[in-house]
Order: sequence, then C-alpha cells, then structure tokens
Amino acid sequence: MTRSSLGFKATFALTCLVLFFLLAPIFIVAPVSLTPERYLSLPTSEISFRHYIAIFGNEVWLKSLGRSLLVAFFSTGLSLLIGIFYAIACWRLGPPWSGIFTGLALMPLIVPTIVNGVAFFRAWIALDLLDTYPGVILAHTITSIPYVVIGCSVALANMDRRLEQASRSLGASVWRTSRSVIVPNILPGIVSGGVFAFIHAWDEIVVLLFISSRHVYLLPRAIWDGINENVDPTIAAIATVLVIITIAVLLTDYFLARRRASPS
Repeated sequence: MTRSSLGFKATFALTCLVLFFLLAPIFIVAPVSLTPERYLSLPTSEISFRHYIAIFGNEVWLKSLGRSLLVAFFSTGLSLLIGIFYAIACWRLGPPWSGIFTGLALMPLIVPTIVNGVAFFRAWIALDLLDTYPGVILAHTITSIPYVVIGCSVALANMDRRLEQASRSLGASVWRTSRSVIVPNILPGIVSGGVFAFIHAWDEIVVLLFISSRHVYLLPRAIWDGINENVDPTIAAIATVLVIITIAVLLTDYFLARRRASPS
C-alpha cells in the first residue's frame, strides 16, 4: 500500500478520526479548568488558575494524590518483577505453550473491567483484603501484569536466541543468563511495559470502587466522590494534571527509546 493509494488515505483519515475522538475530551477539560467561575463552564472574558491553587490547598486532594503515587509505584514494581520473568519463561517454552500461557496472562485485559471488579470483591472478602492497601496493590499488580508481558514479549521476539545459547554454553546459570543477558537486551520493552503498568495503576477506578472505601482513599476515588457530591472546576483541574503527567511519562518513554535505538 503506497502513500498515494486510496487505501492508505482512507486508513490515515480513519486513524486521525479515532485520535480526535480519543483526544477530544482533553480539549474540553483543559479550558474548563481555567474558568474563574465556581461551576463547570468555559472561560469567556478571563482565565483563572484558582482551581489549580485549590488542589494544593486541599488536604484531601494532596493526601489522595500521594497515596495513589505510592500504590502505583508498588504495583508497577511487583508487576515488572512478575511480568518480566513470566514473559521470559513463555519465550523459552516456545510454541504452542508460549502462546497459551501468554494468552492466560492477557486475560485481565480481555475480561471486562467490571467483571474483574466483582471477582476481586468476592475474592478479597474471603481473603480479608477488602479496603486494604495490600489488597489494592495486589489487584493493581494483577491487572498491570499484561502490559509488562506484552512489552517484554515484543522485545523478546526481536532478540537473537544465540545470545542466550552462548551464555549458557559458557557456563552461566539460567538466573545469571536472564539477569545479565536477556534483561539488558529487552530493556526497551521492560520500560514501555512499566510505563503503561504505572499509568494503569495510577488512574484505575472501576476495580477500585469495588475493593476500597474510606480506609484506602486514592485519587481516582476522590475524583469519583467529587463528581457525585459537588461538581466544580477543581475536578477538571485534577483531570488536566493527570493528563499532563500521563503525557509527560509517555514522552519520556518515547525519547528514552529513541535514545537507546540511536547508534552511539
């Protein structure tokens, strides 16, 4: 398919339309966060940063933001630890078992999120993990593992297996080979998977509504309660901050990947 063909133009137009559909809410939320009014509205005569200032002057927002960061970091670390070696194990198995076990790891992405929430709710009641930080971290870890497995699997598919064979033939153990040969060669996939795992754990709300209440009060829950109880432009300011942080993380990952790919 060439760039001048009709199929390419149609595909490009459809891609632009999908991107616009995904990004359109940002173009509405960001201006609303700059309104000087106390209700949701687009700024007309002037812009104001009062709602951004209100975020840092509100203890509830600050504490929930800090808790969300800690939970996201712990969940991402655990998902990386499990996902990396799970992907390496699937890579070593080879077809057809690698495809079967990789598919099992991707089940949290395939199953609807609300079904995951109900399942976690029932399981966490039995395990006495409901409305606890270990329960939330574990749930976010489980739902974040697929992102790590996808990133690592893509990187492993492009890795030369002779590197592992050479390491093993020189007497290195399986653990030493994985740590010193395989992991450094799939680092871009690890970073990409970690970035998406962090973003997922950072703003996941559906599962959080099922397994947390007042003891574990994270930022997505605070936003949800704020929307239900008192809709004001501070919610739009929080949403804009989340979008900016997410874009910054993705851009950092992109530039790091380009830097690693560029010849030294």
